[in-house]
Amino acid sequence: MTKISLITGGSRGLGRAMALALGQRGGDVVITYHSRSDDADAVVAELREMGRTAVALQLDTAKVAGFADFAERLKQALSQHWSRDSVDHLVNNAGYGEYATIPETSEAQFDGLVDVHLKGVFFLTQTLLPMIADGGRIVNISSGLTRMIFPGYAAYAAMKGAIEVLTQYLAKELGSRGIAVNTVAPGAIETDFGGGAVRDTPDLNAQIASMTALGRVGVPEDIGMMVAALLSEDNRWVNGQRIEVSGGQGL
Repeated sequence: MTKISLITGGSRGLGRAMALALGQRGGDVVITYHSRSDDADAVVAELREMGRTAVALQLDTAKVAGFADFAERLKQALSQHWSRDSVDHLVNNAGYGEYATIPETSEAQFDGLVDVHLKGVFFLTQTLLPMIADGGRIVNISSGLTRMIFPGYAAYAAMKGAIEVLTQYLAKELGSRGIAVNTVAPGAIETDFGGGAVRDTPDLNAQIASMTALGRVGVPEDIGMMVAALLSEDNRWVNGQRIEVSGGQGL
């Protein structure tokens, strides 16, 4: 049976790369998007050109009150396109960066990060647990910033550190259902994260490349391929792990 993966924030950046990597490996995909429906439609079109079945659904991962409605819309999409009522994989990827030193961080900035990167992940996963097939997989996206300290990302990295702990608890609690749960922690990647600083600032790009064992900055496909590999049966015995995908940044 074809595997179905749900990727939050799948319309661009790392999420898009994950969706396409899974499609290239013969998987079907449901992606969510916050507001950029045109980008989401473009990803769906790319997947359908590969011969895959794909759907895009709107979701604001900061709004827990909307999760029950999202679950109903997901059920309808699964029934319509796959004649199923479950997904095999959940990838909690949706998020954004917030740069501010500790003295500069406002309560509103902190709360926004909590809502998307911690509270949203916790309660969306909780909501969708009945719809994840036994023997399935969950991947939570963290950050290399939980290991490599760059001033200005304390609040963001703190949320990701919490996700790494949550991953271990999920792995323990869901083990009886055969569901493996892991964290993927990307290093610096050329995306629009942080306003595209790593991608669009040559000096910063070169600085990070010089700190990385493989001598370059990461690209979205590096993460997409890792997530797709982790979700495959080849890695069925990997569970409760933090897997950093950074090319050896900061070694």
